Amino acid sequence: MIKIMKNIKQKMQILEGSNAISEVIKNIGVDVVSAYPITPQTHIVEDLAKAKADGESDFEYLKAESEFAAASIVLGAAAAGARTYSATSSQGLLLMTEVLFNASGMRLPLVMTCANRAISAPINIWNDQQDVMTIRDSGWILLFAENHQEAVDQHIMAYKLAEELKIPVMVNVDGFVITHSYEPVYIPEAKLIKKYLPKYKAAAGDYLDVKNPMTLGSLVTPSDYMEIREELHEDINAAAKTINKEFSLYNKIINGEEKNTPNNNGLFEYCGPKNPNLILIAMGSVIGTIKEVVNNSKDKNKIGILKIKSYRPFPGNEISEIIKKLKAKNIAILEKAISLGASGPLAADLKAALFGKYNGGAKNYIIGLGGRDIKQGTIKTIIKDAQNPKSKNDTKFIK
Repeated sequence: MIKIMKNIKQKMQILEGSNAISEVIKNIGVDVVSAYPITPQTHIVEDLAKAKADGESDFEYLKAESEFAAASIVLGAAAAGARTYSATSSQGLLLMTEVLFNASGMRLPLVMTCANRAISAPINIWNDQQDVMTIRDSGWILLFAENHQEAVDQHIMAYKLAEELKIPVMVNVDGFVITHSYEPVYIPEAKLIKKYLPKYKAAAGDYLDVKNPMTLGSLVTPSDYMEIREELHEDINAAAKTINKEFSLYNKIINGEEKNTPNNNGLFEYCGPKNPNLILIAMGSVIGTIKEVVNNSKDKNKIGILKIKSYRPFPGNEISEIIKKLKAKNIAILEKAISLGASGPLAADLKAALFGKYNGGAKNYIIGLGGRDIKQGTIKTIIKDAQNPKSKNDTKFIK
């Protein structure tokens, strides 16, 4: 194990997040790529288009006139038995909405990157997570990466999950914060990836074949529709166990180490004391800022950090169990999205999961909308407010 980890350290590169994602997609070995350029996703597909043009990759790269068309192209290719890839952001994701629901309903193993960005109006090209929250009920598995390395790892696992479960997977990376920044990252070689993720071959009956005619996405009457949706719902919930299993297997094969522990698995990661006074809960790149603040705090032995990696399936039972075990007095839910007229969507899901199981205060803080800087002072303000017994549990915008 020591030798494997040493080799990984030697092979680490300083890469832009977008380039790291495009490199791993090339090494995975996809058959069809189609996307429409939109900031801040563009560098990913630019790299892939260049790789195709330069003869470095042999996938089919199909130009599209819109994001709706790009999603339709990869849906059609997946329906024909191909391993596909696409990427988008913001308004582009919203334009794909109809196709996203079709992909999950047809149980097609699509994988897509969403470089999270604010949605209009007003027009804003900077990062928050309102785009993906708009389609959170589309039937996709939704993963969130904290940094470059987690983004790379999640993309490889995404294909294994999608192809094993027949459920599409979206990997969410914060626009600019991850896509346009540079960090050390390890890109597993194609040969190593194949040990974990074999070459894709769709099973007979799962794809369109003139020799074995079938229908995908056919008309269903009221007598059957509800049962089909129930099956998809149950399969997405059951995917939680598969995500944990694949997280463990991935780290064993790729990194030569076991990482699947009660506090760190494919669904979430907890770091901090056994009995914290406060737990900070968030998704995505903001976790890095939170860790920095807590690690430099005089109260670091009283504050825990819970990073959610999988938003769908939502690990409500697992989170409520670990919070119950930690016995924290206070919870602060930090998120870069707002369900207008209600609360942060992550807070709504968490409070529903904790209902009747947790008696402490769970406060919701909306931060970073439209790319507003989330400074260390922002996190310090939240830490102070979350532990103030006089502070109300209302949804608060921290600017």
